[in-house]
Amino acid sequence: MFGSLGAPEILVIFVVALVVFGPSKLPEFGKSLGEAIRGFKKAADDSEKTPIDDSQSRGKTTETDKS
Repeated sequence: MFGSLGAPEILVIFVVALVVFGPSKLPEFGKSLGEAIRGFKKAADDSEKTPIDDSQSRGKTTETDKS
């Protein structure tokens, strides 16, 4: 999941984040990060579900009508 990061590296990152942000701000930071990732995934899923543009389908019908 984290590529080449092992347990010691993740622990060091967590400790540095704890020192920088403080114990009271760290849960808020995690929550906002989780919401951002969730929103990104939702936007990516929604973009896959969008229907084909009508102008493309109309262009194909006019080409077949000309033939």
